[in-house]
Amino acid sequence: MKKARHSGDDYIFNLLTGYRDPPYGVTVREGLHYNPYFPGSAIGMTQALFEDMLEYEDGTPATISQMAKDVTTFLCWTAEPEHDERKKLGWKVLLMISLMVVPALYWKRFKFSVVKTRQVKFSKLPERFY
Repeated sequence: MKKARHSGDDYIFNLLTGYRDPPYGVTVREGLHYNPYFPGSAIGMTQALFEDMLEYEDGTPATISQMAKDVTTFLCWTAEPEHDERKKLGWKVLLMISLMVVPALYWKRFKFSVVKTRQVKFSKLPERFY
């Protein structure tokens, strides 16, 4: 779901925390639950997270938003488990590119010095071309 939707991590978090009673005048069929973040506002999945469902080892309060954040973070990681390795590789590539800039600039200056210093002189045309 993270990759399937625009700003998918926000969508997952809002979907997990968005269960409410339907507003006045809105009816939801039996078996569906009102969630304004789901397209159509009626979703068949019941609310999955409730207050104090679990205990964190570090004493963090087990609120619905904290558990939804944890679930969202986990789902984002499962969508792209290679993310951390890709970032490390990106930093290595940037380091190598920055190290290669100096030799490349020196080589460019050496090779193009002939082009930059050349002089084009026009000679006078013979009289028969006038």
